Amino acid sequence: MIENIKQLYNLKVRKKLQQRFQYKNLHEIPKLIKITLNRGLGNDGSNNKLLHHNIKELAIISGQKPIITRAKNSIAGFKLREKAIVGLTLNLRKDRMYTFLEKLIHLTLPNIRDFRGVNKQSFDGHGNYNLGIKEQLIFPEITYKSINKIQGLNVGLVTTAKTDEEGFTLLKEIGIPFCK
Repeated sequence: MIENIKQLYNLKVRKKLQQRFQYKNLHEIPKLIKITLNRGLGNDGSNNKLLHHNIKELAIISGQKPIITRAKNSIAGFKLREKAIVGLTLNLRKDRMYTFLEKLIHLTLPNIRDFRGVNKQSFDGHGNYNLGIKEQLIFPEITYKSINKIQGLNVGLVTTAKTDEEGFTLLKEIGIPFCK
């Protein structure tokens, strides 16, 4: 029996991808490189208490502390100053990536109300997939009492696939529930 996604990829998915796309070299077979989590903070970046709460929340969700992203330029129309805190980001690789992906597929996505699968159209043209999560409450580690306000985050699945078809096949075989 296959225990986790990494074993599933190594034992079954690689062979299916090699047969379907006729790869001659093992290094051509698409694989998942990293998962990026991003959260924009808006005005919460200027409030130290809310900033630390968001950092703690992303660390609980991912198992890794996020880094703070800052504005590169000042934009008067958005009331944004240079080097102001605008968001949080983190990259998950190797075992943490597979652990997060298993949790996302088996626990988090089924918690979404009326969930029928994720959108097939969210590929970027190079085989990478982006998923927007509207609220953090779907993660099992987050309780309703521990949140200040409902906030979402972006989950990016970065692959070595060269086309969207290759990326879609890889993610579908791994177990991402795409809608029909």
